[in-house]
Amino acid sequence: MSMDRRQFLKVAGISSILGFGASAASATHPTWQPSLRPDQMDRNKDSLWAKRWAMVVDMSKFKTDGDFQKTIAACHSIHNVPDFRKPDGSVDRKLEIKWIWKSTYEKSFPGMEEGKYQSEHVKDMPFMLLCNHCTNPACVRVCPTKATYKLETGITMQDMHRCIGCRFCMAACPYGARSFNWVDPRKAANLDPAKGGKVNAEYPTRTKGVVEKCTFCTERLAVGKMPACVEAAPKGALLFGDLDDPNSEIRKIVANKLTIRRKPELGTGPAVYYLIGGGEHA
Repeated sequence: MSMDRRQFLKVAGISSILGFGASAASATHPTWQPSLRPDQMDRNKDSLWAKRWAMVVDMSKFKTDGDFQKTIAACHSIHNVPDFRKPDGSVDRKLEIKWIWKSTYEKSFPGMEEGKYQSEHVKDMPFMLLCNHCTNPACVRVCPTKATYKLETGITMQDMHRCIGCRFCMAACPYGARSFNWVDPRKAANLDPAKGGKVNAEYPTRTKGVVEKCTFCTERLAVGKMPACVEAAPKGALLFGDLDDPNSEIRKIVANKLTIRRKPELGTGPAVYYLIGGGEHA
């Protein structure tokens, strides 16, 4: 999507009028330090690199709710994802921020033709969801400031500095993978020291008025580490690798086993594959 200066200013003005937090989003916070975008960084000997990063989620490896919660907690704690709770302890859905979460089969794969033939066991399974880091992401096409963009490795990024809070990307994403900070995320109990919260000083906190989402842990890949969710999940539950490498584990799984993706009919090209049966192709 391209636009000239007049069009950009018009979009920015509308965002401000509608109260999408443009002024708040442009404000900086001491924990934000000037740095190069991931696509501008030099590759070093420690970094993990791929032509096309992708993930395979083996649902048979998630045995308990604790398996899900441990995986989600690892991602959210490392990335300072705010956790807003109501007085009764339930999640405040209006303020909820999520990078990785679980949901039902029906909500994860709505309208899938094969769904009516799936076993009741599969239909009752919770599924681990996250940004699909699509090959043709709708969110990138609609962002007026290029705050959301793709790396050459296939990862869809979110630049909080450039986000004006218009939420066009949220409207365009068919997977519900983006969250908006309606209030200062640092006021969440888990991030507010006054409430016993703790902030990971190695990852920047966000501000009110910006969108955030999973980034496949680019900051960890840059120093030779796998995504936090991959390390925290049950062994073999989340497999991460180069889909363009014929010898990679995930490529072999996608090529030889039955996997499904979320809403592939939309043409976005999701890079997250779900292995639910483990059966080989005939």
